[in-house]
Amino acid sequence: MTGRRCFSRRLRKRALLLLALPSLWAAGPAAAYRVEIEAPPELADMLKTHLDISRYREREDISVDQFNYMVETVGDQVQRLASTEGYFDPKTTATVDAPLAAEATSEDLDARTVRVRVEAGARTLVTSVDVDFTGAIADEDRERLEALRRNWGLPAGQPFRQETWAKAKDDTLFALQSEKYYAARLTRSQARIDPEAQEAVLDARYDSGPAYTLGPLEITGLRRYPAQIIHNVNPLNEGEPYSVNRLLELQRAIQNQPYFSNVMVDLGDEPDPVNAPVKVRVREYPAHRVNAGVGYATDTGAQVEGRYSYFNLFNRAWVFDSQMRIEQRRQYAFAEIAMPPDEKTYRHSVYGSIDRTDLEGVDLRSWRVGVKRARTRERFDTAIALDLYYDDLRPETGARQLSKALVPSYSWTRRNVDDPLFPRRGNIINAQVGVAVSPLLTDQTFGRVYGRIRQYFPVGSRDLVIARGEVGAILTSGSSRNVPASLRFRAGGNDSVRGYGYQSIGQRDGASVLPTKFLVTGGLEYQYWFRREWGAAAFYDVGTATNNWPDRKLYHGIGFGARWRSPVGPVNVDLAYGVQDRRIRPHISLGVAF
Repeated sequence: MTGRRCFSRRLRKRALLLLALPSLWAAGPAAAYRVEIEAPPELADMLKTHLDISRYREREDISVDQFNYMVETVGDQVQRLASTEGYFDPKTTATVDAPLAAEATSEDLDARTVRVRVEAGARTLVTSVDVDFTGAIADEDRERLEALRRNWGLPAGQPFRQETWAKAKDDTLFALQSEKYYAARLTRSQARIDPEAQEAVLDARYDSGPAYTLGPLEITGLRRYPAQIIHNVNPLNEGEPYSVNRLLELQRAIQNQPYFSNVMVDLGDEPDPVNAPVKVRVREYPAHRVNAGVGYATDTGAQVEGRYSYFNLFNRAWVFDSQMRIEQRRQYAFAEIAMPPDEKTYRHSVYGSIDRTDLEGVDLRSWRVGVKRARTRERFDTAIALDLYYDDLRPETGARQLSKALVPSYSWTRRNVDDPLFPRRGNIINAQVGVAVSPLLTDQTFGRVYGRIRQYFPVGSRDLVIARGEVGAILTSGSSRNVPASLRFRAGGNDSVRGYGYQSIGQRDGASVLPTKFLVTGGLEYQYWFRREWGAAAFYDVGTATNNWPDRKLYHGIGFGARWRSPVGPVNVDLAYGVQDRRIRPHISLGVAF
């Protein structure tokens, strides 16, 4: 009975302490005591963060009774916290460097030091794991069942940690529910701990339930746009096995359309596993959208931009999109009318643009109108276009050049990366080919080819190497003077050869740098990441743009920079040294992958 009364008094005392702390936060003198914790590395940080005596050390309202109580209960808290890391029998001592008299006040806590010493003892190890499955997976998918057992996150021989134990259970359940077994559940789990033997025996039971197959779409949330838009971009086939990745593929395909601000795709609470309806819930954008912004890039200077879009032209879900951007060295305007995707996910559009740049002694004004048939899929983009170019090139030195061309073209892009916004593995490839024939609205017959690749190589758990290559050529006899200048090539600047001005590498004619027939650039960059959001980079770039390949001159750039994974994409800030120019130039860019 005495033990029970003491235990009851401690409970009441702790309850009174917890009730008193909130009411005292706003008043009272400072209690500037210090806490020193001596414990194994795997426990020290956790104890500093979660022990009451450590958490409240900077509070201004700690009374002597509260302080003494926290010192008294340190051992109980260490026991509870250490057990989550597999230490079930720690020995704890807590001492105060100068004892407090009975009549002490909170002011006497100043400059006191509490020393907490923890001997963790032997760590409990997992000695046995029994993971079992019932349901359809046990009868029809033994290979996958064994793979789930092999990939169990807390195998025998590993230290027992509560967090790892919970994660192992959740990961296995998620793996089950991600492929075929949508209704899978964890039916039982138990960790039997023997603190004296330092042994943990784990037991987990899962019921996979039936194997699910996918059925028709059930779409809700549409008000102004036809459901056919979603059906046309649906990559799923009725009767295929359920897969969360396939549902995400459908979600991304819908989200890529300009009509919807939010998309959710799942099976809901569907009890029937055979051809379960796929529930698609969408929220539409308003029919009108206006965007505006300001920014800066070292290539073209300060900028202001405005964009207006209307998504229900002619009440047929046609999209009218217009954009205007004014930069220090570039002015650009664009307008397009695009139809919704058809049954094969192709979008048809007609567009026009005006683009003026004033760079490296060249005033280039380019007009363009065209029609396009394009398709965007999970990893591949393709487009067939017919464009009419009309260019007016006005160099500071040399003669004015007027040129036009009617160019049918084909472009292809593949994105084979692990993350579309912040890739660490894989590659992105783009290829373009076009041709123009005189005199079909064309001043000079030519062919044009262009390609680029960006390859990502992970290094360790955070770092990566990025290799980049770019090639382009105008295939024509003799000079390319009558080929529209906007189709020819110059190099230099961000995403080209850093250390040189934007489009400053080309055919030099007095004070002007003219576009050329051939382009080759490449780069190698190592990124070192201090943490997930912030990193540093060192790089080497090389390239040329020339009219005469045998007489080419290569330009080299080296440098270093900072990297930030911002919410809208990677931001790069670089300092680069142009070896041939012998100058250091800054480069700032928002590096969205093409």
